[in-house]
Amino acid sequence: MKKILFVALALAGGSGQATAKVITVAVPDGGQPVVAKADASGTIHVAYETSGGPQYARLPAGSKTLSLPVPLVDRASRKPGLEFTIWDMAIGSDGAVHVVMGTNAWKLKLPKEEWGFMYTQMAPGYTAFEPARNINHKPSEGFSLAVGEGGRVAAVWMADKLYANLSTDSGATFGPTVEIDPSLNPCNCCTTSAVYGADGRLAILYREEANNERDMYLALWDQEQNKVTKTRISTTGWKIDSCPMTYYSVARSQNGYVAAWPTRGEIYFARMNSDGSLQMPREIKTPGSSGMRTGVLALPMGDGGALVAWKKDNQLGWQAYDDRGRPVGSPGSMKSVGSGAAGAVDKRGDVILFR
Repeated sequence: MKKILFVALALAGGSGQATAKVITVAVPDGGQPVVAKADASGTIHVAYETSGGPQYARLPAGSKTLSLPVPLVDRASRKPGLEFTIWDMAIGSDGAVHVVMGTNAWKLKLPKEEWGFMYTQMAPGYTAFEPARNINHKPSEGFSLAVGEGGRVAAVWMADKLYANLSTDSGATFGPTVEIDPSLNPCNCCTTSAVYGADGRLAILYREEANNERDMYLALWDQEQNKVTKTRISTTGWKIDSCPMTYYSVARSQNGYVAAWPTRGEIYFARMNSDGSLQMPREIKTPGSSGMRTGVLALPMGDGGALVAWKKDNQLGWQAYDDRGRPVGSPGSMKSVGSGAAGAVDKRGDVILFR
């Protein structure tokens, strides 16, 4: 097993001092980490790219060793020239692993109905992923996944507007394409990030492009009432007449959400209440910077703080913050190949970042 590096950070919470660590873990085979998520048992799941295709591994709670890798793409789907790339992953309360991928079908000039949202999952107790399925059969991008209670899975994507395909049977089937809200005008070459909140609403982080003002918004979708509210969460403006092609992330926290994003190449983050309203001190600038379509990660900490991570020029960086939005310690940095920033918080409250 490759070397695991431990870096201690003292994280100050509102009720006093707490100690946590940032632990960096190398993925196998010189892979490039894309996304990681923790499940209810404390196991951390990671999806990463390799020269042999997308792979998955898990880090059981308390372990220092990743499991053997599992291919995300079944053998029958590996057609000549067709390449799969990881977009997002979500973990169900039952431990099912849900993954969305894109392909280079457009580059191969395959029929446009093959340019879509490619979904696969590994059910609890299984050791392989099911054959990848095209959920939307439409040229699209900005793919994200969210898993809620009662078997709900939301496949979120963009094609000039924001759309979703919804499942109520844990991803066994998905319903027809639904436009989330016609008033939402996403920056089409950026991405989406989605998570279900404690109140059951689907939270979607996206960048607007109306009037070329590329502001960040959190949309909250009540699927039962088909009602959407949106809140602007970025306060630093960015007016640009072309899509900046940026990635960002939102995660559910104890009392709402935490999100991180780039503006003008610099990384910002904010914490939101469950209704999407910003917590003080609102938008917070970090020491991080980003490139085009490079990973940005926001992780809520148990004491109300957060850790923000970013990737640029094959370098992974991070900074911890307390529950008042104040930086804790100095920024961390480590060489990490690829453009993704992948990490999760384990059961002890330590942060696992993959490199």
